[in-house]
Amino acid sequence: MQYQVVNQLTDNQIVELVDLYQNEFWSKNRQYQDVVKMLTTSDVIIGLIDQREQLIGFTRVLTDFVYRATIYDVIIKPSHRNKGLGAKLIDAIINHPQLITVEHLTLYCLPEMIPFYQRYGFTATTGKFEFMYRKN
Repeated sequence: MQYQVVNQLTDNQIVELVDLYQNEFWSKNRQYQDVVKMLTTSDVIIGLIDQREQLIGFTRVLTDFVYRATIYDVIIKPSHRNKGLGAKLIDAIINHPQLITVEHLTLYCLPEMIPFYQRYGFTATTGKFEFMYRKN
């Protein structure tokens, strides 16, 4: 499969990202204007586009570029899943020139995705740290 890695999205690709979000339980309520704002305030954006420049994969990172970076929204278009594209997104993050020296990369995932991320050195063992959450 041919694809290209991009670091910013066109207007059409942003619409396609919103469509991708609509298919997932964790992001189905995201609206176009909020996604535009999210993209402008994310530190690193990685998209995968096909030969027709349609968005087929996406992820983003929030970071201080030294100590911590958190990966969000690893998503692949349903018609393109199980083709190794999620791995391409994670590889692009791990090897990103601005992130390669960051001390800790973190992410949130469903339990069934733990084996996928463990292949890249992520662990569910956080020692004494606990995940905390507050919804506004």
